[in-house]
Amino acid sequence: MASSRAEPIGLLGGTFDPVHYGHLRTADALQRGLDVADMRLVPAGDPPHRGAPHANAAHRVAMLELARAEFPRLAIDTREIGRHGKSYTVMTLESLRAEAPARPLLWIVGADAFLGLPAWHRWDELFDLAHVVVVNRPGAALDGAMPSALSAQWHARATTDREALRVAPSGAIYTMDLTPQPISATAIRAELARGPDGIAAVRGLLPAGVLSYIARNRLYGASPLPQDAT
Repeated sequence: MASSRAEPIGLLGGTFDPVHYGHLRTADALQRGLDVADMRLVPAGDPPHRGAPHANAAHRVAMLELARAEFPRLAIDTREIGRHGKSYTVMTLESLRAEAPARPLLWIVGADAFLGLPAWHRWDELFDLAHVVVVNRPGAALDGAMPSALSAQWHARATTDREALRVAPSGAIYTMDLTPQPISATAIRAELARGPDGIAAVRGLLPAGVLSYIARNRLYGASPLPQDAT
């Protein structure tokens, strides 16, 4: 791998349906822990490993923009939404690599998603395009649960040296232990569908501006807030 001192780009993908403090606090903690100035949230257009998002792309991007009022250091990268077809990570990284041949790319995944990596489209090419940062629970052991193909990559690429993510543009696997954020978009959507009581139940789980947008646009079956009612 060629040597590089360019600033890394951190990339956290998801449907953000809706974006909530679990996503935002995780991204903020990663940005600080990895010392990455350019941390991007990457909303999926057509995710290959789950059903279609409940809110359309325009609404999900609008909610991300509103969330940035509280987390202004985070950026939004909409290339997956702008691309036709499935939102394959390898294609996203190819696009970024074409734009920034020398910059380290840090693709961030949770431990569960990492263990399922061999089911991803062209998964073994990901390491040629980016470093993979695995977000793990403190004290949890990953290695014993890996399928053999992934275990081989782990033993060849895993590092505890954060500096490795800066001296090369791709190729390393780095683990960060973060305290889980017990907030679920699925649970938020279920509460919102209950009407006014659901709105009250999810206050504090997502930015107020995002909640107001959801209510105003009646996303996820939410009722309008009193000030938005007509």
